[in-house]
Amino acid sequence: MTQDLLTRPAGEPAPPARTGLLLRVLPPGLYAGRARMLVERSLLVNRRMWLVVFTGFFEPLFFLLALGQGLGALVGGVTGPGGESLTYAEFVAPGLLAASAMNGAVYDATFNIFFKLRYAKLYDAVLATPLGPMDVAIGEVTWALLRGGLYSAGFLAIMLGMGLVGSAWALLALPAALLVAFAFAAVGMAATTWLRSWQDFEYVQLVLLPMFLFSTTFYPLSVYPGPLRVAVEAFPLYHAIELMRGLTTGAVHWGVLGHAAYFVVLAVLGVAVAARRLGRLLLR
Repeated sequence: MTQDLLTRPAGEPAPPARTGLLLRVLPPGLYAGRARMLVERSLLVNRRMWLVVFTGFFEPLFFLLALGQGLGALVGGVTGPGGESLTYAEFVAPGLLAASAMNGAVYDATFNIFFKLRYAKLYDAVLATPLGPMDVAIGEVTWALLRGGLYSAGFLAIMLGMGLVGSAWALLALPAALLVAFAFAAVGMAATTWLRSWQDFEYVQLVLLPMFLFSTTFYPLSVYPGPLRVAVEAFPLYHAIELMRGLTTGAVHWGVLGHAAYFVVLAVLGVAVAARRLGRLLLR
């Protein structure tokens, strides 16, 4: 500060103070506050690949039509989170909404980032600019969040059109889906920094597929015996589904805040680990 006062010409205004929390806490060079530049780059690149991005919306829609409407005609009523009876389509739809947010974020934060990191060497070029590893982590996670949010918004519109939303609390389902997408994107990017080859993506599928099938997406938690029930409750997707199902059916209670807090913590840890790992890989 004293040196700056001595070297600045008289009458020249002092440079604006950086008051952002990250700028004040993180070491210089780790974060430049320009993560938006990576988001802008992703928008420019994907504007010619919009069909590839858009196709990810159809997977949960096909599941909803095949299981919620087709199989649902045979299943009948299902007990919802508040104890009320729901149609099978009403029960399955919030789970698919949560899975849509997860898949849209995770696949962008794993496959695409792995290619940029290991083959395109994009981040080596990025770190030659004023941007730092934290900018890379926040920028890429934000883009994955936007993709997951796009899928969630489209699927939520389908739910509204099919009459599968039974509460005004569903207005909060989209912000909740964005939180879920952000957390999964952050964790996915952190995990990607440990992947060594394309074959390692089998481990990603090994995690995602069981979560999708067993996190109460298609049947309630009560069907599991005690020990398996505890294991299912440890899945991140289970908390996402409980959050979505509570909001879309109106079964809102204090536990919903607990599910939301779970993803806030997960997002913070994911971004921190991703930035730390990128710094080690690219700045060594």
